[in-house]
Amino acid sequence: MAKTFRVFATCDIGDAIDLLRQRGYEIEIYPKPEAPPKSLIVEKVKSGIDGLITTLRDAIDAEVFEAGKGKLKVVAQIAVGFDNISRTDANRYKIPFTHTADVLTEATAEFAFFMMGALARKLWTAEHLTRENKWGYWHPYLPFLGDEVTGKTISIIGTGRIGLAMIKKCAGFDMNIFCYDPAYQNHEYVNAIQEIMDLRQARGISRTKNWIKYVSVDEALGQADFVSVHVPLLRAGESSAPTYHLFNERTLGQMKPTAFLVNTSRGPVVDEAALAKALRENWIAGAALDVYEKEPLPADSPLRDPAIEDRCRLYPHFASGELGVEGPLGACHGAGCCFRSFAAAVQPIGVLRLRGCFA
Repeated sequence: MAKTFRVFATCDIGDAIDLLRQRGYEIEIYPKPEAPPKSLIVEKVKSGIDGLITTLRDAIDAEVFEAGKGKLKVVAQIAVGFDNISRTDANRYKIPFTHTADVLTEATAEFAFFMMGALARKLWTAEHLTRENKWGYWHPYLPFLGDEVTGKTISIIGTGRIGLAMIKKCAGFDMNIFCYDPAYQNHEYVNAIQEIMDLRQARGISRTKNWIKYVSVDEALGQADFVSVHVPLLRAGESSAPTYHLFNERTLGQMKPTAFLVNTSRGPVVDEAALAKALRENWIAGAALDVYEKEPLPADSPLRDPAIEDRCRLYPHFASGELGVEGPLGACHGAGCCFRSFAAAVQPIGVLRLRGCFA
């Protein structure tokens, strides 16, 4: 009789879980909206589950892998990032993990673009003016003015999948684009965008000739009207170009006082205390964040300072909050792919990115 694979999901991921049920897998789902305590995850792994479906909220490290030693076959993450999973520990215990590498690319880039627009056009301040019944007259420039993003200069920090998707959207708004990536430069993509820019200008679609190019980080920070961050979180010792606190007092001080910062990458890429100081002292014009050093954002975070609330937009890690089901489906496919591969005693394969595979 074939073995029934047991799976524990740390949150309800909707109908996508039925993909595993239809294949005969035994599924248990943590029913509450908040993350389960780590002790519960360890308990479930110790009980002999074969697979674990996780989110960024769950710390998956040696304690979890030790609990599943000899039993746990795969960790399937519903996220692009996997900062919560220790690759070193996964490799040591020889437990592969998957992540949904490309399912939120457009959604995240789109949200970053909307955040940029909300900052530039002062949407939060304008709505409060209306809701608080302080809109007593119309005037050409009082009580304040926003600014267009069209025709401005943006720096894309990190040109991976999401960074490239952001470039595509910015090009449609006739923005000039600086690119910076210490690890990989996609010149083929950048050249293609330049060709499109040239064609738009030649055909009269754009009034001006726009440009895109790779530059140094100093030039990217010092000359842009907007800086949008799309890098992975890499700490010292993990890479020759770590990104932990990439945005700190020094780098924030390089930005123009009229510039805006947008971060949809990983929270610890930005030193939040330094950012709050930069906003209070008007080093930069504003910032919009969807990720934080600690999530949920603590009540005592310096980013909650009322003195900067008109210039600091805060969102609840919501860039992935769209109606598509590709993320949950991808995680289930990743888990199922690994289960079937183990059952057949072959190397796991599939459309999902496989990580931690004994590298």
